[in-house]
Amino acid sequence: MQFLNTESFNYSDYLDHWAEKQGDRTAVTVRATGESITFAALANRTCAYARGFRRIGVEPGMRTVLMVRPGIDFLPLTFALFRIGAVPVLIDPGMSRSNLLGCVSQVRPAAFVGIPLAHLVRLVFRRYFRTVRINVTIGRKFLWGGYDLGDLFVDNGSDSPAATTTTQDLAAIIFTTGSTGLPKGVMYTHGMFDAQRSILQEIFDVTADDIDMPGFTLFALFTLAMGMPVAIPEMNPTRPADVEPQKIISTVNDSKITFSFGSPALWNTVSAHCVEQGIRLPGLRRVIMAGAPVAAYLHERLLRHILPEGADTYTPYGATECLPVTMNRGTKILADTADLTAAGSGVCVGLPVPGVRLQIMRISDGIVPWLQDAEILPPGEVGEIIVQGPNVSRLYFDLPEQTALHKIYETDDRANGLFWHRIGDVGYLDDAGQLWFCGRSVHRVETGVESMYTVCCEAIFNNHTNVFRSALVGAGNERYRQIPVIIIEPHPDHFPVTDESRNRFTRELLELGQASDVTRSIRHVLFNKSFPVDIRHNAKIFREQLAIWATEKVRR
Repeated sequence: MQFLNTESFNYSDYLDHWAEKQGDRTAVTVRATGESITFAALANRTCAYARGFRRIGVEPGMRTVLMVRPGIDFLPLTFALFRIGAVPVLIDPGMSRSNLLGCVSQVRPAAFVGIPLAHLVRLVFRRYFRTVRINVTIGRKFLWGGYDLGDLFVDNGSDSPAATTTTQDLAAIIFTTGSTGLPKGVMYTHGMFDAQRSILQEIFDVTADDIDMPGFTLFALFTLAMGMPVAIPEMNPTRPADVEPQKIISTVNDSKITFSFGSPALWNTVSAHCVEQGIRLPGLRRVIMAGAPVAAYLHERLLRHILPEGADTYTPYGATECLPVTMNRGTKILADTADLTAAGSGVCVGLPVPGVRLQIMRISDGIVPWLQDAEILPPGEVGEIIVQGPNVSRLYFDLPEQTALHKIYETDDRANGLFWHRIGDVGYLDDAGQLWFCGRSVHRVETGVESMYTVCCEAIFNNHTNVFRSALVGAGNERYRQIPVIIIEPHPDHFPVTDESRNRFTRELLELGQASDVTRSIRHVLFNKSFPVDIRHNAKIFREQLAIWATEKVRR
């Protein structure tokens, strides 16, 4: 089913379609509460909430912050806002308080839908919420007034038609995690959502016969639109690395999960438990991992010890602004590119997905307004990755400087003409057209003699059996005269606690570094028990924080 080519389109139309096709089939199951809802009931609840939103004054185009736990109401509330043409604003609840409040202040919402704790934050920090005039509490409403879920649910049998929207109309604002700076509000159109849904369905070859377990609940917006039932696992979505493995395993088995999207940190924890306990997941055919490079050992563990024959792991590459850009399979990675990654060549993230174009341009830390100003590099040369496609966002909300920094235009028509997105990563294309990811551009270390790329350098040190992960950072305050420092997070049982063990570990790591051209200039090794990571995937390392820490250590 494809609505994208029609002039009038609303992403919530998919719920009506699947309610008609398979209305009695369970659409959403929430494992933490045991609640479930069919496709017909999901469409009806969405319409009831849409009527309620309209009745309390939520209008098309109205920015509505949605801070609701991933329970039975999160998805129909989101689809209801789509349906009336309002704009849900989705912010990671686990980000720092200052970043969260900054996101709210930046987007200037007129409506706020949240759990009681979110409303308490709204009252305590009311100046950030001064534009809000409609409040809805999901849960017990205390002394702050407004509406509750009962007020919102208007099931009077009347029709609740979708607003007249097009593929170019704004559907949502989704904030980035802010892993390399302040979070930015990415503007998603109805057409962008549909392009992502279409691409994901094609590259993963899924149908309505599959069943999804989303480790990141927003992914259910795509799988439900494909007609796939969704089982929301019992987990803290802001701490996927700390998931209780048995709860994931029981969800997979009890709900007959065939497809799952989740952080590498989630699947690292679950797969380690499965191997230790001798547990296999015979019905799970596709495991999709994204958010950070996926280690070869994780593909190997899942494919050889846990998943059934013929199953595969997948690593789509992209960003909040453009998902997905490329895709690779674990079976192909293990057969063709894992050894090259371990030797410092970067991570092969595969070929561009259908409809997406990508190029590599010479790295620039400034604005590149026009494509003719970009120096496009040939295969084999590391540069900045730029992408173009129907699943790529054109704008950040009310951040003209960031939009100017991240977009490159082909014509003077910046509102409708062709453009490229600077994804913020560095990499290169090989002769087969595959993309090799080498790290974030802002994380590259510039020594004045060479440019050093995080993913390439870290792979050398990750070969040590006692290393869980590593982080290359540049020490010093001069951007183009940095001192390269490798920071090691050992496996917990191997953190050096004596001078002798620290010196021995350091010596072994430096010997590894000296054996590779990629890391030969590294002379400083530091140890850290637990890296700071992003709250969405628990996998992206906050290297900026580690660089400040390393600079202080190296100065001593």
